[in-house]
Amino acid sequence: SKCVYTYKEHRDPMLKKRDDFEDILEERRNSSDLKYALRCYTPVLYKGVTPCTSSMLKSMVLQSDQLHYVINQVSKETGKATDDIKEEASAILEEMAQCLQLSTVRFFAFTLSKAFKTLFRSICVNEDGIQRLQQAIQEHPVVLLPSHRSYMDFLLMSYILYTYDVALPVIAAGMDFMGMKFVGEMLRMSGAFFIRRSFGGDKLYWALFSEYVKTMLKNGFAPVEFFLEGTRSRTSKSLTPKLGLLNIVMDPFLKGEVFDVNVVPVSISYERVLEETLYARELLGIPKPKESTSGLFKARKILSEDYGSIHVYFGQPVSVRSLAQGKVNRCQFNLVPRHIPRRPSEDIASFVNDSAYRLVRAQEENMVLKPWVLVASLLLQYHHQNQAAGQKRGIALGELTAQAVWLRDLSRQYGAFLHWPGTVVTQVFTIILLALLEQGLYFFELLSQAVILLSCASYRNQALHVFVRPALLALAIHTASSNQKQEVFNSFSFLRNMFSNEFILCPGATVQDFEEACYLLVKTGALQFTQQEVLVTERGHRTLAFLSTMLDPFLQGYQVVCRFLCEEATETLTEKQFIPAVRKFIKKLLLAGFYLLLFLRFSFVCVCVFFFTSAFYKMHNCVLCVCVCVCVCVLSR
Repeated sequence: SKCVYTYKEHRDPMLKKRDDFEDILEERRNSSDLKYALRCYTPVLYKGVTPCTSSMLKSMVLQSDQLHYVINQVSKETGKATDDIKEEASAILEEMAQCLQLSTVRFFAFTLSKAFKTLFRSICVNEDGIQRLQQAIQEHPVVLLPSHRSYMDFLLMSYILYTYDVALPVIAAGMDFMGMKFVGEMLRMSGAFFIRRSFGGDKLYWALFSEYVKTMLKNGFAPVEFFLEGTRSRTSKSLTPKLGLLNIVMDPFLKGEVFDVNVVPVSISYERVLEETLYARELLGIPKPKESTSGLFKARKILSEDYGSIHVYFGQPVSVRSLAQGKVNRCQFNLVPRHIPRRPSEDIASFVNDSAYRLVRAQEENMVLKPWVLVASLLLQYHHQNQAAGQKRGIALGELTAQAVWLRDLSRQYGAFLHWPGTVVTQVFTIILLALLEQGLYFFELLSQAVILLSCASYRNQALHVFVRPALLALAIHTASSNQKQEVFNSFSFLRNMFSNEFILCPGATVQDFEEACYLLVKTGALQFTQQEVLVTERGHRTLAFLSTMLDPFLQGYQVVCRFLCEEATETLTEKQFIPAVRKFIKKLLLAGFYLLLFLRFSFVCVCVFFFTSAFYKMHNCVLCVCVCVCVCVLSR
């Protein structure tokens, strides 16, 4: 496809206005936690509705037309009596449903205040976003979509909303938590409802689950909260969205059962996540420990550590009605009775998918980056350059500071949301490096260990959303057969398609992403455009080299998986078998001494392989695998 570059018309990301933050822990440190927990809590609800009890809610679900239809269908298919299926449905709903109780909420308010003051220096919230949320709750049903980096996310969300007297959400939680003695029931009584990780084509379960969520949403019982990414990101970069729950919460609007639904993206940025070491071990193949109450008590040692600050940014409420305008014809829902379940049509599926990517991108845009994110990016690149050259030398603090200032300024011009404390830059970095030394994390000894490498990579990954589009263009310029605009665009389009399941790249937005990348690189003086050519300026070589290097680990990860598929994958493997098999293949190459330069970055590759395998696992055509492998080999030269 042809690309017409019009960078002057592109919106400057630096012009995006963001709210100021307030530290909610400051007041907690100066007043009674017990008084805070027992204070008067009177949230304003949707159109002043009277809250219904959890038993009333379950009764409404069990009496719904949709559930009765599905029960009759299941009865015909299985030969079971409808009364038996109704009993089964009642049992499933009893297992699933939340049972929100203010007394439990007050208990969590008290205990979390104690814990948060110990773990974190500050919890910063944009109060303007809270005010917008309060207004949205009164007008239409609300869905909260927080980013998901830690188990702490859903506790933190409820804690903040209780602090600001906002209606507490009902939260979609995995069945794993329900198995925790005492803790599972306490989570249920604080608003969690439990769902299976997969439904396996169980029509009855799906009907109960979807009807339960829609009943809560339509009746304004409470804001519905779930994680669009589906699971915690182990690498600190956004995961591609899962669409099941988003389909469910949009359904009442699409069928005309509510006038509108407000969706609120929430960005939660941790200076340091509680599970950082656990994530690194998982990526290296160590199984995730099962959630248990005993495990929770064993983890109390984390209370002695400093996890820095958290920034929580409540984004602009997004109207589903405005998203759907001109994209969805809702008349199609008038042709079939609304209680009869059916698969979404192609245009509905495309609309929900596009909306999901836009919402995750909205989360990314308001993620706050701390200085250590930029420092980790620089140190890791410097470390790998040293290893590639066979050297083991340090970096002067002055040089690191100068590079960090350059990267800080570049990030700001690319629209990054930076939290940069203090005005004396050298002092900021001295504090960071001293903090590392106090924990015994001397740079080169630190980075020689895989767990620490992966932890540092996860910090670096927090900035990927800022750089990914310019980085794809930098790589496209490096690999294009000429500096002709069309050649560069074709190379960019190929790379973008290859990484479409790796980064949040909105479907059908290749030209827009290319224009954004061009605009940013021209704005920062790295590129110039003639009528037909793309030219790299003298100062642009440094920028393009940094950006290209950011994508190296991902290219290498794809290359390793492609080589495995071409050389080793002689039989069909399940996904569970596939990931360990790739790890075993990497170890074999390491022991054989192959790909020395590539595997100097082995720890980075472990991150990539963990996520890339899901995409490559679906490639059953060997010719396709070979073609991609050849392309990646060329690109990684």
